[in-house]
Amino acid sequence: MTHSLKHTHWLLWPLVALWKLLTSILLITGRLVAVALGGVFMLIGLIVSLTIIGAVIGVPLFLLGLLLALRGIF
Repeated sequence: MTHSLKHTHWLLWPLVALWKLLTSILLITGRLVAVALGGVFMLIGLIVSLTIIGAVIGVPLFLLGLLLALRGIF
């Protein structure tokens, strides 16, 4: 495998470093939001599933929250 190295001019290095910092912060924030929303969906799905009629909506909502939380973790 060949890896192409991208050389950045020394004047543009601070901008490239700032851009990489911003993208990593947004990646971490997105994962945290996904885990938090997954937890909320699982909680709501569990509460709605306590009734027989609500189980039709609650179980898929719980599974959606579980998949969202797993996606945020991995």
